[in-house]
Amino acid sequence: QSFKEGIKEHLVIYTKKLSDSPIVRIHSECLTGDAIGSVKCDCQAQLNYALDFINENYGMVLYLRQEGRDIGLLNKVNAYNLQDQGYDTVEANHQLGFGADERTYEIVEFILHHFNIKKIKLLTNNPKKIESLKDIEIVQRIPVKVEPNPYNIEYLKTKKEKMGHLL
Repeated sequence: QSFKEGIKEHLVIYTKKLSDSPIVRIHSECLTGDAIGSVKCDCQAQLNYALDFINENYGMVLYLRQEGRDIGLLNKVNAYNLQDQGYDTVEANHQLGFGADERTYEIVEFILHHFNIKKIKLLTNNPKKIESLKDIEIVQRIPVKVEPNPYNIEYLKTKKEKMGHLL
């Protein structure tokens, strides 16, 4: 298929061995964290944790191309600037005209159905990911355990208090 504007390709990283209810991590793209190692978020730590966990326990990571909670890289950098001025991550997104989290997860069920997966153990702290899966049975939620740092502690506090993350 040829390239079309607005179409993003997602990535699935999985082990050769998968159980009837594999461990699944839904991870959204974060160029600044995943690739550059920004300490303003916990994305790289969560991705590394998930990859290690999947490697040891079998399963898959669905890497979704939804940069900056799906507001895009430029808007995310602008949100970072607002955070440097004292706004939290949710307030910064609102200042830019976006919701706290613009991501959707319909593609997850499509991908899991492609692998003939009907039930999973979901590796997440995000209740929105749990609630979004309607046709997939979540038999267990496995928490993602990463240590905060001095640069992301307020970010994590906002995720817990304003977005309901299970931290």
